[in-house]
Amino acid sequence: MRNCIVVVQFDLPKRSEQQAIAGGTGSAPVYRGLGEKGLIRKDYLNGEAGTGGVYLWESRAAAEAWFTEARVAELTERFGVRPRLTWYDTHVTVDNVRGETRVNGVPLSIAAE
Repeated sequence: MRNCIVVVQFDLPKRSEQQAIAGGTGSAPVYRGLGEKGLIRKDYLNGEAGTGGVYLWESRAAAEAWFTEARVAELTERFGVRPRLTWYDTHVTVDNVRGETRVNGVPLSIAAE
């Protein structure tokens, strides 16, 4: 099964490092709890182009189940601006922490068999 990456961006000014850390650690428990719903990883973004997050999901279906219109409305209310969501299917992943390359979520050595 291929993974799905969703990049969520808010057109907001860059926050200080302290503000970004406080915001991320404040909401992290919500995303930690989504592991059972298919969220593999979330990285928080903070830069000149805005703020947001990069979400790696087990599947597009899992991502779509989380990013409903109701969720987007909730985020809009919380941040005061509607987020921009960009969706990507990811077929090949290089994971240097695990020391492997995966094709559609399966380690290359297994996928080749």
